[in-house]
Amino acid sequence: MTRVLAVVMTMWVCASAASAQDAARAEGWVVLPLEEYRALRARAYPTVPEPAPPPVDAALTRVDYELRVAPGGETATGQARLVIDVLKQGWVSVQVPAGVLVRDARIDGRTTALVEGNPARVLLSRAGRSTLVLDVVVPLILQGGAESMSLPPSGSALSSVTLTVPRAEVELTVSGGLVAEQRASEAESRWVVYGSAGRSLAFSWKRKADDRRGALPLRARARVTQLVTLGEESTLVTSSVQLEVTEGLAREAVIAIPPGLIVNHVAGAAVADWNIGRGILTISFLEPVATQASVVVTGEVRGPRDGVIAIPLLRVPSAERETGGVAVDVAGAGEIGAPQPRGLEPADPSDLGDIVRGRESPSMAAFRFTPMGGASPRALSLHLTRYTAKAVLVANVEEARYDALLTEDGKRLVRARYAVRNNRRAFLAVTLPAGATLWSASLGGDPVRPGLSPSGGLLLPLRKGRANEEAVAFVVELLYLERSQSWPKVGEARLALPALDLPVSRTGLTIHHSPRYEVETRPGEFRRETDPGPWSEALRNNNRRASVAEASQPAPRETDKEFRALLDQFKQEAGRVRQGVVPVAISFPALGPALFLAAELTPEAQAPALDLEVRSIGGRR
Repeated sequence: MTRVLAVVMTMWVCASAASAQDAARAEGWVVLPLEEYRALRARAYPTVPEPAPPPVDAALTRVDYELRVAPGGETATGQARLVIDVLKQGWVSVQVPAGVLVRDARIDGRTTALVEGNPARVLLSRAGRSTLVLDVVVPLILQGGAESMSLPPSGSALSSVTLTVPRAEVELTVSGGLVAEQRASEAESRWVVYGSAGRSLAFSWKRKADDRRGALPLRARARVTQLVTLGEESTLVTSSVQLEVTEGLAREAVIAIPPGLIVNHVAGAAVADWNIGRGILTISFLEPVATQASVVVTGEVRGPRDGVIAIPLLRVPSAERETGGVAVDVAGAGEIGAPQPRGLEPADPSDLGDIVRGRESPSMAAFRFTPMGGASPRALSLHLTRYTAKAVLVANVEEARYDALLTEDGKRLVRARYAVRNNRRAFLAVTLPAGATLWSASLGGDPVRPGLSPSGGLLLPLRKGRANEEAVAFVVELLYLERSQSWPKVGEARLALPALDLPVSRTGLTIHHSPRYEVETRPGEFRRETDPGPWSEALRNNNRRASVAEASQPAPRETDKEFRALLDQFKQEAGRVRQGVVPVAISFPALGPALFLAAELTPEAQAPALDLEVRSIGGRR
């Protein structure tokens, strides 16, 4: 009885739970706006995007010409084969080459019509690759015994032309392409030429001239110009070799290189290849040279750091006449002296030209080759002295002295003298005032040729003190002319002096001006003083030497005998080039009233300046 009651209770509980679930499932409607429904549907079923259209309708992939010159020599006939890739569905139009006459057109073997226009077009309706074959006629131009034709530029990535001329011994010249293949027989000549996209091809051919130079023995002249830079660890050599063929054909150039020289590079427009063996550099040319060829050889050689140094010289042994020269420069603090040339003559670096031009420096030594055969002996040795750094001031200008002549019309003649004490500096950089023109420069009384710094200033060579010795002061002198505005009757004027890259301890300035003006100085870095004379011993000695030289000059005598002697000397020296700078000594004209001013401690790279008040004596208020 108890078991039956439990079963009945369990059935009653299950029935109650089932009825409760049916009550929770009440049916009904859900209403959404149309926009939300579409958005939900698009998220549930996203659409696949359509592919982007091709950037172009059709592409011209390749153009191949096969032309043959007609026997009459007025036209070239043949075929032009165009490979076209159509990317768009539907009809597309493609341009045919302009400048040629089209007699027939076929697409994949089927004849097709061309749409008239300039240029004409062909219509394609099938996507994919198609081949358009055109029967073309190209007109020829006859001029001066040569025949020529040109083909229009092609938009394809690759263009080739096969040209056949029904004659033998024909020479072809191509512009805008590269000759890849050449075949010749007794009846015809054939070439295969490849061009580039967007460039027209021009052909010109004529009968080969009967050139017998190839059978003649080679005779040539050579010009060898070298720039040798003596470094701390190695010597750099840059050589320009110019070969002039006077007879025969030069298929290669043979250059003798000195022992120990390592050739790094050989450059030249006609160079095909080069190799070295047993001290001989052999340079092969792309084509036999009948006139001139030029190559540049660069290399380096290990040598002593200082002392006696043998300069490596490149030679052309086969040259009947060898000219040129060599310029030697020092990298770092050093001085070249005691040259021992053999087969060379002293020269000015500017006369060598070529690779030396633009690299001149005041410390450079140059020598010209004596004209002789390439196998004649030549040698050059010199003594190199290098300077060591000291734990003292590198360089200093003890005293600067300026003499300025100022004119009413704005012209200014300035003489600058500097007493320099130097330990290791190679150059003194001087920046002249704007618009100034250098007349002369000297070092210790000897004329020098200044170099140019990257900023446009002057580079004057300096003497250097040797190791463990006190540097001796010496004089550097400049003379320059400057143009400025004319003086007003009453007004102001400004005098700017050169800027040095060394500090200046003391400065003295003497101004000479027109006696028709009164000149007063404005307050500034200069002050009015009485001239006590140069403070530096180097400048005092320089003044004494100048006075003795002027006093010892004899009075000028104009006689026929002396004039003829000078004329004979000029005739003997005619045609020669003097080494170095021609000395120009100009006495400073100390004219008119003078003012002396002094200043101390001018920093490096600073240009001292003086402001003046000028007043015309006739225009005094």
